[in-house]
Amino acid sequence: MKIQREFPKCTITAKGTRWVDGGHPWIYEAEVISIDGEPENGALVDAVSEKGKYLGTGFLSKNSKIRIRLVSRNANDRFDEAFWKRRIRYAWDYRKAVMGEDVSCCRVIFGEADAFPGLTADRFGDILVTQTLSIGIERIKHILFPLLVEVLNEDGAGIKGVYERNDVAIRSLEGMEQGKGWFPIPGLQTPGSAVTTIVENGIEYLVDVENGQKTGFFLDQKYNRLAVRRIAKDRKVLDCFTHTGSFALNAAMGGAAHVTAVDISETAIGMARANAERNGLSDRMDFVTADVFDLLTQMLEAGKKPYDLIILDPPAFTKSRKTVNSAERGYREINSAALKLLSPGGYLATASCSHFMPTELFERMLERAAFDAGVQLRQIEQRQQAPDHPILWNVPETDYLKFYLFQVVRN
Repeated sequence: MKIQREFPKCTITAKGTRWVDGGHPWIYEAEVISIDGEPENGALVDAVSEKGKYLGTGFLSKNSKIRIRLVSRNANDRFDEAFWKRRIRYAWDYRKAVMGEDVSCCRVIFGEADAFPGLTADRFGDILVTQTLSIGIERIKHILFPLLVEVLNEDGAGIKGVYERNDVAIRSLEGMEQGKGWFPIPGLQTPGSAVTTIVENGIEYLVDVENGQKTGFFLDQKYNRLAVRRIAKDRKVLDCFTHTGSFALNAAMGGAAHVTAVDISETAIGMARANAERNGLSDRMDFVTADVFDLLTQMLEAGKKPYDLIILDPPAFTKSRKTVNSAERGYREINSAALKLLSPGGYLATASCSHFMPTELFERMLERAAFDAGVQLRQIEQRQQAPDHPILWNVPETDYLKFYLFQVVRN
């Protein structure tokens, strides 16, 4: 027997119905035929087919092309605190299973992959850092954030505060203001500092959750850094786009003869240098504030091949399909230059963190870069994001990080 529904009904086109039946949680503006009544922005609504079939319940966003973000396909779900706590517990139990002892610094909530559309929650020791990109989550964060703390602290995590990093322009697409700061959690006193310490792969880092990029530290490359560490011994290493030095420090910890870390941000280089000193690795490292494109060009013009291992971990060169071609040219330029700078038998670690740069295009770019450099690529490993950033096969947007490790063979 059908239960009486309490949420406004949104009727979806046949195309949208097929999309949802295929497992994707987004319903676009163009697929919404009608909405009963005048639900508030961010309210829960039921999506139904033109024939009246229940498709799921999700958050309505009146200002976004993604008009509905589904959170459940079960008509019997009640979206109370108990429901959201179960969801959080499920996500946390998954992290404990796949990350083991590494849960002290990991992504706890990864948006749609955990059925929390538009929400990121990262744990850095005793601080949780959140980023909210959907109006639906924004409306219920006063429920979710205390529950996040409660679930983790039930397991002895010792969370002392929740810091919001909502200083991103994309929030305007959902009609939300930008900002950052501590979120008040009942029973917790706001921490006095937004700088904390984490340990990843045995390396200690200072993390500034207030001013660092994204949520303060890039957790998704955790195990890819170990792959670099394994081959770094006795090699001269160049780490491009080093940010706070994570790849560079792993190479140094792996026994590299010397590591040069490069970033355009003086602030990032300062943090990287401090992290090196903190871990007793400064004697094998130097730090350069420079534009990587310019620096690689200058090195090529100097006509030397000074490195045995080069790491390319750039920021996303494209954040939309419209700029994929120009991004491909940027990736090709830096990869070709790096391949030319490597000594015979050297190694290249290269990555892209853009969902809009698909694997096939990235691999084709690497083939062209190798041709430009007159070398062959001997693949050692192909990797993706760490498992605390799970990939849902029916949601391709969750599959974004590409990481390759090659040995370079001269033609």
